[in-house]
Amino acid sequence: MPASFSRSLKKLESALDYTFQDPSLLIEAVTHSSFSNEHPDEAPTYNERLEFLGDAVLGLAVVEELFRVEDTLSESDMAKLKSFLVSRPVLSEAARMLELGRVLRLGKGEEASGGRDKENILADALEAVVGAVFIDSDYYVARKVILHVLGDTIENTIRTRKSHDYKTELQELTQDIYGVLPEYRVVKEEGEEHNKTFTVEVLIGGECMGSGKGRSKKEAQMRAANEALERLTVEG
Repeated sequence: MPASFSRSLKKLESALDYTFQDPSLLIEAVTHSSFSNEHPDEAPTYNERLEFLGDAVLGLAVVEELFRVEDTLSESDMAKLKSFLVSRPVLSEAARMLELGRVLRLGKGEEASGGRDKENILADALEAVVGAVFIDSDYYVARKVILHVLGDTIENTIRTRKSHDYKTELQELTQDIYGVLPEYRVVKEEGEEHNKTFTVEVLIGGECMGSGKGRSKKEAQMRAANEALERLTVEG
């Protein structure tokens, strides 16, 4: 195992606030199927099984926190918030905060196509890491790691009750009021290829109504849509 990869794994463990007893579980969690397909001898297993397990553990931990933290939440409220909190946009953003993309083992094709910042790959890898922590320890330790990673997001979501897709909400609003769809355009790209920041503007009827920055175009679009919604609410 290259020394740089070992250092990256140690850095990830530090970010998770958890040290693996069996480091091979973490290696499996950051191994994408594309890498395993190209290097079957080096990586006979990849992270899909751990991802499946981690999805279940993550869902339980999030629901338990929603249940314990806010006793006024109804079943439908908890279902809506849980769906948001375990969604790919939320998990991929958490994965970016952990710099999980830098540790992933990807095949050449996925590497070349920007796989280290793909929303689905990052979200799946984070679920796999949760599954690996669960197998390496137990549910209570895994729950502690989940809250370490997602605690602020869970708290903010409960406080604001904002669990919707801003882009979808903006689209529905502009169609209803103006009869047009929002148009998103990237106005700036900064940083190196593997660590870019995008600035996106959202236009309604040709007028810029909001802008946002993010580590992915989708994240930047979501923030631009949120700004546009806030502006339309004030003006409306």
